Amino acid sequence: MPQYLNTYYFIYYLLMITFSVLITLLSIPSILHVARTRHLYDDVGHFRKQHDHGIPRLGGVAIFVSFTITLLLFSIIDKNIPISYLLTASIILFIMGLKDDLSGVNPSTKFLIQFIVATILVILGDIRFTSMYGVFGVYAIPYITSAILSILFIILIINAFNLIDGIDGLAGTTCIIVNGAFTILFTHMKHYEMAAVSLTIAGAVLGFLRYNLTPAKIFMGDAGSLLIGLISAIMAIRFIELNKFTGTTTPAVISAPAVAFAILIVPIFDTLRVFTLRVLYRKSPFSADRNHIHHRILRLGYTHLQTTFILGGINILLIVIVLVFAPLGNLTLMILILASSMLFNWAITFFLRTKEREKLSVRNLFV
Repeated sequence: MPQYLNTYYFIYYLLMITFSVLITLLSIPSILHVARTRHLYDDVGHFRKQHDHGIPRLGGVAIFVSFTITLLLFSIIDKNIPISYLLTASIILFIMGLKDDLSGVNPSTKFLIQFIVATILVILGDIRFTSMYGVFGVYAIPYITSAILSILFIILIINAFNLIDGIDGLAGTTCIIVNGAFTILFTHMKHYEMAAVSLTIAGAVLGFLRYNLTPAKIFMGDAGSLLIGLISAIMAIRFIELNKFTGTTTPAVISAPAVAFAILIVPIFDTLRVFTLRVLYRKSPFSADRNHIHHRILRLGYTHLQTTFILGGINILLIVIVLVFAPLGNLTLMILILASSMLFNWAITFFLRTKEREKLSVRNLFV
């Protein structure tokens, strides 16, 4: 690439992240003022809450405004990412999330809206998986299968980010790691407009973290967590699709599905784990509890900030490992990622049992 283009994109990215961070930073004080004036606080009486005083849940407003304005201001146009459908889906999901933050939304309504949003992106925007990329030896898949898998994946990631938004800074930090990784990878692939979308949401959330890290002054709420889940899901699908093997080209990033899995492992593993346990204990998979991985680390005595750094560090470590060992192939790497996550969870269980029983014993590994 000519040097002048490198300079152009550097300035372009610098302006985008500066604008997105500043818009969030400048918006939140006004949002806090309105929330205090109108007494729009989090429900501190709920058993899942980690705070003993009311905190506004309207940080998602600042994130959404920053993300939308920056994208429109810098006129992101790329045939690989239909911005009109992306913004349409984002607006619909944001409105539903904001209503949930202010007055609540029925779970069935939430899933219906998420299904509609995912369908818009998959059917109209054609943002979908077109292959299994060699996982289990399967490559091309029919359109109907492709659409169903893509819709389910988008809904999974949206809810996964919503579920990890349980302690100060975790969802925001995870979003920055996820979309920061996609920004770097898309830039390496020379898909600069795709990188710009990831960078914009990361910048919007970076500004938000100034007020969300312990002690939190504001939460992102469903309006924020659902939005960052949506954008992260879209970026993952496009990243995998743009690195598909074809008869004439070799992808810039090999084992892309495994790389995307490593990037999204924190929200995915936590969601699959809690859903599986709830079903095994004959509870609704959507029932609320305090058995998420971040709650378990807190019970070991770590603070919100320490827990966020632990999970963020594990996330980054797995991304690096998968990129280094990418030639091993998707299936092998996905098994490695899943096994590492289960081992980490097993270690937490061991230390929790040791703490509760006040005795270090091999028995704590099993019962």
